[in-house]
Amino acid sequence: MSRGSEPTLIASVQRALRLLEVVGEHPGGVTAKCLARTTGLALPTTYHLLRTLVHEGYLQKLDDGAFIVGDQVSGLHSAAQAQQLRSRVRRVMTDLREALNAAIYLACYRDGEVSVDEIVDSPRTPRVDAWVDFREAAHATAVGKCLLSSLSKEQRSDHFRRYPPEDLTPRTITGLRELVECPASPLVTDTEEYSLGTACLAAPVRFADSPVTLAISFPVRRLATTGDYVRPLRAAADEVSRVLAVAGEHSDRN
Repeated sequence: MSRGSEPTLIASVQRALRLLEVVGEHPGGVTAKCLARTTGLALPTTYHLLRTLVHEGYLQKLDDGAFIVGDQVSGLHSAAQAQQLRSRVRRVMTDLREALNAAIYLACYRDGEVSVDEIVDSPRTPRVDAWVDFREAAHATAVGKCLLSSLSKEQRSDHFRRYPPEDLTPRTITGLRELVECPASPLVTDTEEYSLGTACLAAPVRFADSPVTLAISFPVRRLATTGDYVRPLRAAADEVSRVLAVAGEHSDRN
């Protein structure tokens, strides 16, 4: 495409999208003739596009001949909401990476397992080498310990029955009493417990259906500056909490 030239557009796609928009503006449904008048399309063209949209599940034709939005659109809407939520959370994580010069992790405890759902790093701030699956190393990572601290003692005991703590480095804590009795904390630290040369900090994320944490990893040589990380990490965790809370309220209203 030459500079300044107009993009090539597919007219039939534009017409179909316009029909979807108009149908969406009529909760009770709208007829083909009304759609043709509203969009300025010829009636035969309108019928042809409507048949295609119904066949693909984007529209549904009612018994009285009116058209309403189909299930496929609902699926797209849900996917769009999830992607927008992920984008907002990643923006917070990216800002934190740039502010702290550290790799950023978002993890949750789902169905009895630790799951790292998002990592924002860069060549300058590489992620930790996951040489042991995080699901098996919750006792040795700030991510895992922060998530487990949000559970009951019984749930923590169940987790360690399934994943007995093992020594990963000389600094790994493996005492069950200490791990099970761990109180909830606004900030959790891992100093070379998972990987020699690496330190991690994790803060809980509130207003989530299951335990969620936001964490950072960095070379242990920077541990002396940990105090500089605490406030930005907590602030970012609070921001992610607000994003999730707003998303949850919007979902409840729908």
